[in-house]
Amino acid sequence: MGDDGARRVYGTASARRGPPAGKGEKLADWADGRLGLFGLAKANMRKVFPDHWSFMLGEVTLYSFIVLILTGVYLTLFFEPSMQEVVYNGSYTELNGVLMSKAFESTLDISFDVRGGLLIRQIHHWAALVFITGMLVHMMRVFFTGAFRKPRELNWVFGWTLLMLGIITGLTGYSLPDDLLSGTGIRFAQGAILSIPIVGTYLSFFLFGGEFPGEDIISRLYPVHVLLLPGIMLGLVAAHLILVFYHKHTQFPGPGRKERSVVGMPFLPVYMAKAGGFFFLVFGILTVMGAVAQINPVWAFGPYRPDLVTTGAQPDWYLGFSEGLIRVMPGWEINLWGHTLVLGVFIPFSLFPLILLALGLYPFIEAWITGDKREHHILDRPRNAPVRTGLGVAWLTLYAVLLIGGGNDIVATHLHLSINVITWFVRIGVFVLPVAAFIATKKICMGLQRRDRAKVLHGRETGTIKRLPNGEYIELHEPLAQSELFTLTQHEQNPPYEIGPEVDAGGVRRKVRRSERLRARLAKAMFGLDARIEKPTAEEYREITSGDHQPH
Repeated sequence: MGDDGARRVYGTASARRGPPAGKGEKLADWADGRLGLFGLAKANMRKVFPDHWSFMLGEVTLYSFIVLILTGVYLTLFFEPSMQEVVYNGSYTELNGVLMSKAFESTLDISFDVRGGLLIRQIHHWAALVFITGMLVHMMRVFFTGAFRKPRELNWVFGWTLLMLGIITGLTGYSLPDDLLSGTGIRFAQGAILSIPIVGTYLSFFLFGGEFPGEDIISRLYPVHVLLLPGIMLGLVAAHLILVFYHKHTQFPGPGRKERSVVGMPFLPVYMAKAGGFFFLVFGILTVMGAVAQINPVWAFGPYRPDLVTTGAQPDWYLGFSEGLIRVMPGWEINLWGHTLVLGVFIPFSLFPLILLALGLYPFIEAWITGDKREHHILDRPRNAPVRTGLGVAWLTLYAVLLIGGGNDIVATHLHLSINVITWFVRIGVFVLPVAAFIATKKICMGLQRRDRAKVLHGRETGTIKRLPNGEYIELHEPLAQSELFTLTQHEQNPPYEIGPEVDAGGVRRKVRRSERLRARLAKAMFGLDARIEKPTAEEYREITSGDHQPH
């Protein structure tokens, strides 16, 4: 073949291959050949995410956590975690000449001398509050809608663990400035630890490095707060998000939404664009809060001294219920063999984790009661699970009552009430109000179920009154759309677990374990006829909407 022919063939091949690949494309090909990124992206980047405002609660939590990490890294550069005593001589002249720890001194320097330091400090504190608030509200959304059911039990445990670690991280970070308010909180924690029988004193000595307050507590809390707990939480957040991708997202009932199909937006580009904008919105709101709303002004409290306490000392809200447990508990003590058991502190200190543990174990308890082994990707409407919804409201009511108990002095001074009256209100309310909240919530849910049944059978009230030839006045009803009928009737109403006949066909009584009897009773109480209104059947709907039975 001549040169001209070769050039013609080579030119044709070049045209077929197109222009040479750019550097970015070559890099992408190189990475894909070694990491398999293309296949991974192809499988997940078009994943569908439902669009509902309540799903944003988890995003607020995630973005607050990111803001916490960013602002925490900045603060770490200037904070000195030392309890070595120094005499302050800095920009805040009100405290000049006062003896304080280096931790408190560096906190003042961050607030008054580091460029943007006070703003970052306040953003960090507000983000911590929003982070824990977001986790609790997000978990309540998951709880009330039944999103914790199979296959998401493990993800629920991850979220619950994040909530617990967030509370502990908040406590450790709150204590680092070594101001009078946070020092009072550490003193409170030390008193609770001392109430533990036998080992309480040893635990206190181990934690504080000797007699309270010691010289090591800040330097020990610092790595726990900035390294250990955030590292664990970062891993849990990653695992949580991976499982969300793997299990696919839950969705509320509606047309086209089934256990095996999801209606929503693709992850790329729609969801990612909205998520990116929402992140900057959350960051901006937290920045505005840090700029205009003062929080934790440590200079107003002064450095910590064991012989002083601030007036109206209150922890952040997420620990307020633990203090409420102790404040409203009678000061009971038992002396045995020369040892004092402080029940007034030890019992509330033991109840604190148990109240949270009840939340963490609930998915497994409900799964045992129902015996349901199926996967669930369609959410429950809270009204269709009245007992579960009532239990959630009762838990929140208990939390709120104890929060009032934790701030009984502030409530007393601001509302001009007797602190004794508030204390006794909380003592009684701890037992009465959650029960009342459960009963009221269950009745409300049952009433909403009755309304849904009436809407399905008779249609929606139009507000238009019509007079019949016989003089009777009736209100016209408008039939519901098929999509709304499906939404109101898609939920399952399976019969609860039953023990069955205790005597077989041969007259032999079979052995029934106590756990089975308990399970049957709980199943009847939670999912029996007393806990639901039977939804209309197709036959009922056809009968009442056909011929003379059509709604007017």
